[in-house]
Amino acid sequence: MVLEGLGGSLRETLKKISNATHIDKDLIKEVVRDIQRALIQADMKVQMVLGLTKEVERRALTEKPPSGMSSREHVIRIIYQELVSILGKPREVSLGKHVILMVGLYGQGKTTTTGKLARYFHKRGLKTAIIAGDVHRPAAYEQLQQLTEGLNIPVFGIPKEKKAAKVVRKGLLEFEGYDVVLIDTSGRHSLEADLTTEIKRIATVAQADETLLILDAAVGQQAGPQAAAFHEAVGVTGVVITKLDGTAKGGGALSAVSATEASIVFIGVGEHIEDLEKFEPSRFISRLLGMGDLETLMEKAQEVMDEDKAEKTAKRMLSGKFDLYDLQEQMEMLSGMGKLSKVFSMLPGVSGKMSEGEMDQTQNRLKKFKIIMSSMTDDEMKKPKIIKKSRVNRIALGAGVEPKEVKEMIKHYNQSKKMIKGLTSNRKMRRQLMKQFGGMDMDL
Repeated sequence: MVLEGLGGSLRETLKKISNATHIDKDLIKEVVRDIQRALIQADMKVQMVLGLTKEVERRALTEKPPSGMSSREHVIRIIYQELVSILGKPREVSLGKHVILMVGLYGQGKTTTTGKLARYFHKRGLKTAIIAGDVHRPAAYEQLQQLTEGLNIPVFGIPKEKKAAKVVRKGLLEFEGYDVVLIDTSGRHSLEADLTTEIKRIATVAQADETLLILDAAVGQQAGPQAAAFHEAVGVTGVVITKLDGTAKGGGALSAVSATEASIVFIGVGEHIEDLEKFEPSRFISRLLGMGDLETLMEKAQEVMDEDKAEKTAKRMLSGKFDLYDLQEQMEMLSGMGKLSKVFSMLPGVSGKMSEGEMDQTQNRLKKFKIIMSSMTDDEMKKPKIIKKSRVNRIALGAGVEPKEVKEMIKHYNQSKKMIKGLTSNRKMRRQLMKQFGGMDMDL
């Protein structure tokens, strides 16, 4: 999970508040010290941390809880609001016609992020293309082609051309009818004169609607000065923080950039091409504190869902029907959403309850369940009740597993069916689900 160390420390602090018999000055001071320690360990600036915790302490000791809210809930709400405030205001790159210029130093993940962002727009129905404007790194063009393989996203490049502005000019003509054109550019080890000159030339040719600066989370507090330098050179409109899942310095990068003129618009949360998320401070902090992020979870689900299939499955579930084909469909969707640790971090109250090892075990179990299902007949998938001892042995033999693992899969199915039955027996919940899945007209 992103910033798991910081998230774990903050969740322990919230537990201390929730479990307290009453809220007093001593508890508030203890909580403030815990927050300071956690944020400084995440590489946030000391002055910023002191300012935030001073405000948390002031508000917690002087503000009265709103009507209907307990003093514990009020203090947790204050911590949440103050953490959100240091990450800056949210800003979204709209789903419209754009030329987007990607800039950054060498090794920040710029080319990979270009591929991820192309997929992001393509998945949302926009005709998307990439211009390989990095003319200094020989593998950059090929890397973009590999990243977008099978996605129907064309990549334009002139392999032996050394004038980046020329490549960009020809690429823009090639993709004139496209909705979104992303321009990858060369990086250097620092913002040297030759890089500045090249980027300015490309910017003049591109006339980009957005100029996104790509920064590796590991740069920590140096993200601020880098963002300011690039902004002065080409007018940065947004920042993408990459590799946020793999460093303890991510807090420093997030807070440093938020103090500049350019807002963070996306974060990279893994190595795979789908591991890119819109950055919204409120959602990010909610997930960090273990409160979940159902909006992002729904967005990810919609990316991997076949709408017709989803509607048919929803109708079956709401009418009380749920067989192994439906469970298989659910597992396929879950697999498409990435690692379980990321999915679970978006579920309220679940984050931090399972270790990474336990989540990996669960993911492996689901993979095994899919293999077991591939060894079953159509009748068995539709009517799991008929699966008795002889069928269990045959399925286990065909799947190359032990009979007890087949029984475990059937048990998992029965638990899922029971849970869905309980969910759909709630009349209010049924109405909400029907509205979510296309306003189906069914007798309630």
